[in-house]
Amino acid sequence: MELSIIILALTVISTDAGFVREHFKISICSDTEEEIMLGFDEEEVLHADFNQKKVVETLPDFGDHFTFPTFYEYSVGEMAICKYNLALWTKAFKSPPPEMDAPETSIYPEDDVQLGFINTLICHVTGFYPPSISISWTKNNVNVTEGMSLSQYHPRNDGTYNIFSTLKFTPGEGDIYSCTVNHRALQGQPQTKTWDVDVALPGVGPAVFCGVGLTLGLLGVAVGTFFLVKGNNCN
Repeated sequence: MELSIIILALTVISTDAGFVREHFKISICSDTEEEIMLGFDEEEVLHADFNQKKVVETLPDFGDHFTFPTFYEYSVGEMAICKYNLALWTKAFKSPPPEMDAPETSIYPEDDVQLGFINTLICHVTGFYPPSISISWTKNNVNVTEGMSLSQYHPRNDGTYNIFSTLKFTPGEGDIYSCTVNHRALQGQPQTKTWDVDVALPGVGPAVFCGVGLTLGLLGVAVGTFFLVKGNNCN
């Protein structure tokens, strides 16, 4: 699979505040990948969803939003240019082997785990290049797709990428989940991380000690009262 990645960055220096801000655009195209993203200071602002044919804004509600009414149409044109250039570069450079960085994967729940309560598992994949990657989930060794979502690619300062996959789930005691990552740098050996439902149940030790202590205390009071009464009778 041939892949083209274009990253354009514009650095803006504010003389009033004395800090540097950076805007960037990422274009990715291949036989299977299509992505156009705009970002600001390493954070994605919006991207084009070519499946749903619309613009997706990714800043939180408190972010400084801006409008780009024709961004999707612009992205369609950019994607056509990207694929045209990819064909030219592939022919000119005779498809040299790309540089690759293998991903690192971690899996963890979004919230504290409680049996029977809906939660979210997060599979964080980082440090990989090129940004073409696939992620799959299993529950008790059975593939699952319902409740799964996949983020856009997020660039890092070192030229590699991050991506997140999430899975909505309801924890059940003994369940085992896994996240499997496939990437070209892994050379056909997928990377799998597992996570099992391990909820700590309340221990019985403190309750037992409290009960024994209370019993001994009451027994001590009873014995003391008995000897006090006997002593008074002797007098």
